[in-house]
Amino acid sequence: MNRCFPIVFSILACPAIAEGTRELDSHEHGVGKLNIAYLGNTVAMEFHAPGADIVGFEYEAKNANDRASIDAAVATLARPLELFVMPAAAECTVTQASAELESEDEHEEVHDHEDDHDEDHAEEQHDGDKHENEASHTEFHAEYTLTCGNLDELYGITFKYFEIFENALELEVQIVSENGAQAFEIERDDPKLELRGMF
Repeated sequence: MNRCFPIVFSILACPAIAEGTRELDSHEHGVGKLNIAYLGNTVAMEFHAPGADIVGFEYEAKNANDRASIDAAVATLARPLELFVMPAAAECTVTQASAELESEDEHEEVHDHEDDHDEDHAEEQHDGDKHENEASHTEFHAEYTLTCGNLDELYGITFKYFEIFENALELEVQIVSENGAQAFEIERDDPKLELRGMF
């Protein structure tokens, strides 16, 4: 799902994040991407992270435990203000949120699914299947739209994301507003982003 923010942000945000979007097929384990665009009192966010960062694996779900892990992760990712905590004074509320697991190679994902029907074959070819599954590079993708009643008070973001997902090490954050674009690297050991003076 390589699309930009909601249409109202497309002209503002997409040119600045296009390069990052094109590079999704070469993601790095431990490193996610968060694009943020501001327009008026509305904040649009787009998030991508390798499956390994979120659930610890990147292959297609093979059993009930895998599916339960994915379902739980999707539900968690659909609650952005629990992951990316904003000051209460900013009065931000979620108006839209969606999250899903997607594969960068749909054909390979189907192939892996077909292999699963023959359990004996899958067991014998475990190493080969592992290689194929790694090559598929599944990732989680989420999109959010927030409305902030007092954007001037949005002076920072605290990334509880790292506490919730222990395999996540870094987020590459790109912020676009009417004042321009800026890029940041947020790491697990310093999970805060200062936004004062940015708007």
